[in-house]
Amino acid sequence: MKSIRLNKTILIATLLLTFFGCTTLEEEILDESLTGTGQAEVISGSIAPVYGLLRQVWLHTTNFGLQEVASDEAILPYRGGTDWFDGGKFIAVHQHLMTPSNALVSDTWTSITLCLSRAVIAEERLKAEVEKGNQDAQQPLYEMIAMNSYLNMLALDNWGLIFKKERSDQISEIIRGQEAVAYLESRLLSVANVIASTPNPGRFNKDAVSALLARLYLNAAVYRDPYGTPNFRREDMDKVIQYTNGIIAGSRTLSAEYFALFNDNNNTNTELIFSLDQRGVLQTEHQRWAYWSISGDQVPRPEFPNTRGTDAAAATPDFIQTWVDAYGSVEQAEADARFFQRNTIVPENLRNLTGVTPANDANHFYCVDAREFEMDRGILRGEIWGPRKDARGNILTCPDGKVRVYPVINRRTSGANLRYVNHTLNVDFTEQGSLHNTGHRFAKHQFSRTGNDCCSFSSVDIVLIRLGEIYLMRAEAKLRNGDNAGALADVNTLRTSRTARPAQTPKALTAINLDVLFREAGFELYWEGLRRTYQIRFGKYEGSWTGKTASDVSKRLFPVPQRAIDGASSERGFLVQNRGY
Repeated sequence: MKSIRLNKTILIATLLLTFFGCTTLEEEILDESLTGTGQAEVISGSIAPVYGLLRQVWLHTTNFGLQEVASDEAILPYRGGTDWFDGGKFIAVHQHLMTPSNALVSDTWTSITLCLSRAVIAEERLKAEVEKGNQDAQQPLYEMIAMNSYLNMLALDNWGLIFKKERSDQISEIIRGQEAVAYLESRLLSVANVIASTPNPGRFNKDAVSALLARLYLNAAVYRDPYGTPNFRREDMDKVIQYTNGIIAGSRTLSAEYFALFNDNNNTNTELIFSLDQRGVLQTEHQRWAYWSISGDQVPRPEFPNTRGTDAAAATPDFIQTWVDAYGSVEQAEADARFFQRNTIVPENLRNLTGVTPANDANHFYCVDAREFEMDRGILRGEIWGPRKDARGNILTCPDGKVRVYPVINRRTSGANLRYVNHTLNVDFTEQGSLHNTGHRFAKHQFSRTGNDCCSFSSVDIVLIRLGEIYLMRAEAKLRNGDNAGALADVNTLRTSRTARPAQTPKALTAINLDVLFREAGFELYWEGLRRTYQIRFGKYEGSWTGKTASDVSKRLFPVPQRAIDGASSERGFLVQNRGY
């Protein structure tokens, strides 16, 4: 977003344009212009609100959380009987027992449809500007057509429908199945060869459109028949290969350090294709993907003492087991650079905590400059280390002003008998399995050094499409076409590209099949909101995992929110509930 100028002197009103009559949607007011002044401001004032609201789509309590907890990757229990129940919405989605009133589903619907409404307005305004001869509006127009398609693809993935609407005075046409696939294909193809090839991942570009086409063709079999056994047509797989070939042959490269993809400066990482730009323009940036999973007793940025985690979602034991199964007796953190990065370097003489407790550990610390402290990254297990506060909430320091780093005390669950945070493998919906410390944790994203509280002002771009996924899509298309050697080569190119820590660079595989490829996708793309889609496409979504036994294929699609159906009741038959709800 940094390249989009915002007119911050103009007040904005709440935008309530929706896709059907009476539905009421609430929107946070952002410091952006919806209209702007002059030619340049008409452009930026049209597209900035669309890019800006994309952050709402990908919050932990909207589409990101929906994708994660619906899959076998993450689970969010009622922590200690005090935190994260939220009406049971996360538990119901995880168990595939959601109803049309589920707030996680409804809030995701609201955020996607509201962003779509902004994209429609932006497309309409920019088209008018182009017709008036404003050539500067042409590329932004292509971007908004791509954005409309991207958001509609999210709707198709979640609810099996899209909103065909290209002018604000139209009532949306709801289309599904092959008709929806064909419409999205036509829209994306209309800009695929004319949209700019900018390296800036914060704006829609040629590679991002090609990636969306590859995603569309790869998932087309599911979208055509969401409840049946997917029929992966060769012609679809050939198109996946065509569009991924174009991206891979371009200038983008795989990142040698896997976790650099999720650092403060990731906007310049050449692996990123499309991301939510968070470099301090909108002042509504978020780092919820970073803080949502980690311990609420951890202080990840001691220069900002209020930073913390929330003890929310954790990795299911089933997901962790996929790593164990892959590497056997070899420790996962040593075998695969994507699993773990050690940044908190505890001195050798302090690592053994035998006999050490919060009651006797006053001197069991080491010192580090506040701005040099970094949490470990990847999958966090067992005891963790971090800054500690005194009774008044001040970070404890050493005589030279550096921060003391101790084993982190579990104050949220321990009660009077204080003990350390221990992220156990077990986490479930039982009373013991729901304690604040349970479950291995996702810490994939750096806690931004621009963040002065637990969730805001992050400079870490939210990665939505990257080159690693492109290799996986091409490998899958090749494998479904019978080209095992080509699929294996693509997966091994990706695995062996993470060379920044050579001892942890994953070794090349010797064979591949669909189960191995599914496992590899989990290793590469975990905590990026993609697991549910992969599970459905690979026929894994009706399986059983921690806390979930339901096997109804109807749950591949989420329910259309009841409040949306009620809001559209004046248009008879306009919005129909999905099967099984």
